[in-house]
Amino acid sequence: MPIDVMVSDDLQLSRCALTALLERSEDIRVVGSADASLDALECAETHRPDVAIISFEGADTDAIVIAEKIATLPGCRSLLLASAFSRTIVRQAFTSGIDGMVQRSAPPRQFFDAIHRVHLGERVFDAELTVAALANGGCPLTLRELSVLEYVAQGDTVLEVAARLHLSEGTVRNYLSSVVAKLGARNRIDALRIARDSHWI
Repeated sequence: MPIDVMVSDDLQLSRCALTALLERSEDIRVVGSADASLDALECAETHRPDVAIISFEGADTDAIVIAEKIATLPGCRSLLLASAFSRTIVRQAFTSGIDGMVQRSAPPRQFFDAIHRVHLGERVFDAELTVAALANGGCPLTLRELSVLEYVAQGDTVLEVAARLHLSEGTVRNYLSSVVAKLGARNRIDALRIARDSHWI
């Protein structure tokens, strides 16, 4: 039986090219496509693909949230496709249950292999990239504290960080207070400086 695949890509030309590439494979069937993250979730709920391919630009953390939700649908697994993946994205994807990540620069054979492996229940992550993203390198912060700090570094407010991570505002403030204390920082700004200088975010 063919592997039912869904494609999500905001760019129409890219989405069409990706669909055409996938349809060249005899054992893959494209059952749906979407042009935005929220549409991707609706499309996945409607078509229930075996593998949902979420194509996005590497800093779009909303795509991670959608891919994570899609991966919770019965029988559906998710695979991220991007030009590059930041440490934040790799860390968030790996710890949130997403099934794999492939760079756009990968040859088609590697891309198809990733689809098949994800369909078989494997998780497909570049080992070196993942270790680099998950290794603390002497950092005293937990992964959750790093995630909170990274969103703050992007300019998110406490309310926005809480919404992204599905936490209460009080919990986010507690994490930030913990970060400041662990790093011996004067305040959040100083904590950000220390974390950046240490290449933890």
